[in-house]
Amino acid sequence: MLKKRIVWRTLFLGAGFTLLFFLLILRSYWIQSVDRQFYLVKAKATWERSDAIIPKRGEILDRNGKVLAYTAKAYTVLARLKPYSNDSKNDRYVKDPDGTAAKLAPILNVTKQSLLTRLTDTTHAQVELRPGGWKISKDVADKIEQLKLPGITLYPDSKRYYPFGEVASHILGYTNLDGQPMMGIEKAEDNILKGEKGSFTMKIDKNGNQLPDGVESYKSAVDGKDVVLTIDQQIQSYLEEALDNITAQYKSTGGITAIVENPQTGEILAMSSRPTYNPNSYWNGTGGFSDLAINKNYEPGSTFKIVTLSAAIQEGLFNANDTYMSGTYDKIKGSAPIKDHNDGAGWGRITFREGVKRSSNVAFVILGYERLQKQRLFSYIRKFGFGAQTGIELPGEENGILNFSHPYPRDVASMTFGQAIDVTAMQMVAAGGTVANGGNLMQPYLIKGTRDPNTGQMISTKQPHVVRRVVSEDTAKQVRDLLGAVVNEKNGTGQAYAIPGYEVAGKTGTAQVMGKGGYMPGQYIISFLGFAPKDNPKLLMYIMVDRPQVDNQETAAKSITAPVFKSVMEKSLQYLKETPDATSGKTITVTDNKDATVTMPPTVGEKVEDVKKSLGVSGLTIETLGNGPTVVGQYPKEGEELSKGDKVYLLTSKGAVKIPDLTGKTLRDVMEISSLIGVTVSGVQGEGYVVSQNPAPGVTIRQGDSLAIVLAPKSQVPPSSSPADTNAPAAQPQPSVKKTGKTSNPQVNQTN
Repeated sequence: MLKKRIVWRTLFLGAGFTLLFFLLILRSYWIQSVDRQFYLVKAKATWERSDAIIPKRGEILDRNGKVLAYTAKAYTVLARLKPYSNDSKNDRYVKDPDGTAAKLAPILNVTKQSLLTRLTDTTHAQVELRPGGWKISKDVADKIEQLKLPGITLYPDSKRYYPFGEVASHILGYTNLDGQPMMGIEKAEDNILKGEKGSFTMKIDKNGNQLPDGVESYKSAVDGKDVVLTIDQQIQSYLEEALDNITAQYKSTGGITAIVENPQTGEILAMSSRPTYNPNSYWNGTGGFSDLAINKNYEPGSTFKIVTLSAAIQEGLFNANDTYMSGTYDKIKGSAPIKDHNDGAGWGRITFREGVKRSSNVAFVILGYERLQKQRLFSYIRKFGFGAQTGIELPGEENGILNFSHPYPRDVASMTFGQAIDVTAMQMVAAGGTVANGGNLMQPYLIKGTRDPNTGQMISTKQPHVVRRVVSEDTAKQVRDLLGAVVNEKNGTGQAYAIPGYEVAGKTGTAQVMGKGGYMPGQYIISFLGFAPKDNPKLLMYIMVDRPQVDNQETAAKSITAPVFKSVMEKSLQYLKETPDATSGKTITVTDNKDATVTMPPTVGEKVEDVKKSLGVSGLTIETLGNGPTVVGQYPKEGEELSKGDKVYLLTSKGAVKIPDLTGKTLRDVMEISSLIGVTVSGVQGEGYVVSQNPAPGVTIRQGDSLAIVLAPKSQVPPSSSPADTNAPAAQPQPSVKKTGKTSNPQVNQTN
């Protein structure tokens, strides 16, 4: 019996072991075949590490290479809320949340309570101190490191920086702290700027360290390309400063926008709107994100008369000497009379030329509604680009609004002087540029090209694009002459926009604002479109102010738009070294000396004494900057035409030099001289010519130091106090002559 029991036990155990063996084989097969992929993934996760390589985002630069947006190192503040398991001292975490919050709050510019909430969140072992401690600058990070707070560490990251703050913010747009482009060029050119991600895979040990020869695959990231804009940061700064000054004095219900363009090419040199925002702290923006230059539709008012005038001249329907009865136009049946802007009083029977100068609505109704008639008028409105996007490289551009399908006769008549039609500021700039450049509608553009971030070489360059010819050169010239009369002649509505030394042409605009029940009484959009010099325009500027909060909006141009236009235009023309117009009313005395001009020779590398002798013989006055024996820099530059008696600056050593007397110099001259000696013009007040400077003449100044100047009209410029270079041969006195590369000393004769 016992033997039988032993046999059964043996068989049972044998069968059990056999079953376990088969189960083991089955399980091994199942793991290697059915679950193979699952365990392979888990295994690779243990011995392999894969990650993406983030490319560096490209920079955004102005036309001269100044960086407007770049990516640099940033830091995120981490707080360890619980001790590490291997922390023998038990001190590598935040043990004093209240004290830690109190010390970090002023540095991170957040409330103590908001930090305390994060520091007492015991559901996490470690937290980021967002938003205040998210992607902070190195300066802020250094302040935190100096505190040596237990449990507080800094994680290296990257962030987008905009070194000029609010300057050109609507153009640039911004990327948020997650790196997503949200507006402007950042969004429109994201594919160019962001580059291509790379990746790598490598084998690691259990502690996460790379094994020898453990790299399995590697694909390098391709950094983003730089985007070069047509914007000139200097002109942009003039515009921003002028708009800041105006908005500090006046408020506007619907905002302000202004654009500066090269009308010959369509390049946008500056553009800004108010309200605005700082892309470095976009989260503090309060409604300033809208780019009014491209996404605001509005009735332009009388600036639109440029279109009607151009069309009438092109079609042979305008004679400047024809007369008409101003005041009211009452030939549209069933409609109230259309009145001139002086409440329909008019100026009696006047010529159409006088009507253009006075911005007579009646004159333009006759030209557009009666003579051109609806179909031709509508055709020219479309030819000038209205009703369609201009193609500017920014997201969110509007088309404007044209009511061409079934317009009432009164609406057609109103369109001739800029009502019953909606436009954008960019469309107005394109249309105005058509007249300024000789009749071609140019496509406005902001992107000059793309650049290789490693070599600095341009990869692609955008060329000016002619959309179509709209009017002939002769028509454009006639319109320019009439717009010149608007600004420079008696009774012209644009006299407040005249700039001494430059002949400005332009057109004013005062448009009523449409409300729910019709036009709102006392509410206006004021604007001005002007360019200079009239016969060969280098700059065109358009400014629009929507419902300025002033006592009399109809006369607001003199206190709001005119100062902005004159300040930006004059400074920009001087900065571009545009010679004053010979036809602008100035008187220049010219001697019978046929050799009155001198071409500036190259002097860099020459001995100072030799240069002094040769330039002295040429009749130029020399001032040396420094004590070196050899010329290392000069102003004016080689090839510029000078007049005998003009001053030449020779830099003979880099470093500390005595700053020259800049009295009477233009802003452009000051910038060139400052660049020569390596100082920065940090403060500019007023317009015109230098009347005072800080540091004073003769004070030693070093490279990197700052210079501040005050500008005023020529009549207020005191005599220069700096003597001529005593080592230079005396130049023979010469009468003042016209210069072709520098601002001369004109006497302006203005007509009222």
